Amino acid sequence: MENKFGRILLPIVTPFYENEEVNYEAFEELIKYLLKNDCFDTLIVTGTTGEFNTLTFDERVKLYKTAVKVVGNKKPIIAGTGCASTKETIELTKEAIAAGIETCMIVAPYYCKPTQEAIKEHYLAVAENCDTDIIIYNIPIFTGVNIEPDTLRSLAKNKKFIGVKDEAGMNPIQITDYYYAVKDINPDFLLFNGDDLMLMPTIAQGAVGIVSGGAHLVSKEIRAVFDKYYEGKVEEALEIYRKIFILFKANGINNRIHPNPMLREAIELVTGIKIGKPRRPLNGITEEERKVLVDVLKKLGLL
Repeated sequence: MENKFGRILLPIVTPFYENEEVNYEAFEELIKYLLKNDCFDTLIVTGTTGEFNTLTFDERVKLYKTAVKVVGNKKPIIAGTGCASTKETIELTKEAIAAGIETCMIVAPYYCKPTQEAIKEHYLAVAENCDTDIIIYNIPIFTGVNIEPDTLRSLAKNKKFIGVKDEAGMNPIQITDYYYAVKDINPDFLLFNGDDLMLMPTIAQGAVGIVSGGAHLVSKEIRAVFDKYYEGKVEEALEIYRKIFILFKANGINNRIHPNPMLREAIELVTGIKIGKPRRPLNGITEEERKVLVDVLKKLGLL
């Protein structure tokens, strides 16, 4: 299918109050800021960056409805509706559809480490029970399972599956493996990179876009990397990529696996919007980490 989602798909953070309740007012304010500054082509609600795994079912539904209310028809919205069980994934996907969202991004079932056959059955059950386009979301670092190319190939035969988001840092060549897996079944199947650090390497492999938490802050630079690359100005694209790489790298300081604690702080510093700390068990950043972050943001001219 045609890539109606553009090159920058932004998985928005979920703001919290100090008591860890969702701050829907700040969520609306952040969406308006991101719209005004053209930070995304498509908005993703309750993805990994939105900390979906620590949100309740009802909180996720309310976030879908809030995003639809604020964004309207200005930009596409994708709902992250993956849950640990197939049953709840189907129920939540139906709620996203009812809220007016036409495309859902569904993470591989996590924690139980299902077989490839079970992963396939999980996705097919959702497709059978829900009238929506589905982007498959592969992020083994958190789910504990990789969606193998043969599994993706099998799913791509069903036209409800329109693309995949791959956490490319875990397997830097898998985007190409996925390309070969689906090209003769559906040459229009969309390949998205889901790792900011892998922006440039995956463009070179044919990724049509990126699901980028960093786009909250450096969307103009990310867009310029795509533009320069496709204009044939690869050295210029590489120069911009190397510049923003230091921000993406800083999100993993002190061996942090989840980028959100650093990203949330950075968004709050740059936008002035009260994002708050992540919901536990994720912890906020240390003063030492904050100093590193401030230094990086200043180097990039964001502060």
